[in-house]
Amino acid sequence: MNAETVMQELEALGKERLKKMYISNGAHEPLFGAATGAMKPLAKKIKINQPLAEQLYATGNYDAMYFAGIIADPKAMTEADFDRWMDSAYFYMLSDFVVAVTLAETDIAQEVSDKWIESGEELRMSAGWSCYCWLLGSRPDVEFSESKIANMLEMVERTIHGAPERAKSAMNNFVYTVAVSYLPLHDKAVVTAKAMGPVELKRDKGKSKWLLASETIQKAVDKGQIGFKRNYVRC
Repeated sequence: MNAETVMQELEALGKERLKKMYISNGAHEPLFGAATGAMKPLAKKIKINQPLAEQLYATGNYDAMYFAGIIADPKAMTEADFDRWMDSAYFYMLSDFVVAVTLAETDIAQEVSDKWIESGEELRMSAGWSCYCWLLGSRPDVEFSESKIANMLEMVERTIHGAPERAKSAMNNFVYTVAVSYLPLHDKAVVTAKAMGPVELKRDKGKSKWLLASETIQKAVDKGQIGFKRNYVRC
């Protein structure tokens, strides 16, 4: 199956309602509005195909870029490839749910994420913190340096209120993920969440949204979700 055929298939899956929703979240033309779940049969047919993924990602079409993440071969991608993908990731649904997710299946995930977090660029920071969320939520605790994750919690506490908006959201999620999925630092994450307090997310239109990690962590505790790990990261 070539890129042209895949684009036709994705277009056929498009729904106006979803297209509007994606646009309200920051997507822009070109896009079709295909549901991510509806892409699964097509992904099963194609399986992993890095050359095709690269062609689709380069179209700039949101649905094609998302689908590229599903069929990409993360282990065939270098740091330069991920940087290139990030350069084209123009809003958080691409940076956090396509690029960060794909990066999370590689051996260079932490190394690349660390650089993105330090970059000071909103979407790179967001992708870096999000990648750690995908990693912590799916890999065994022993794969992480406890002191490093502890330092990252302290960094969040110190810097979250002055961080770019999308980065704030990913940093808040990082504290929640450490509390839920990384048992060695559950208590420290709880303390960090309380110290952060409510985090204001400013929006271009409408009222600010407030994030309260301590509350969402407590809900996860009440539901007995502490220690949760995903079986896989990508769809």
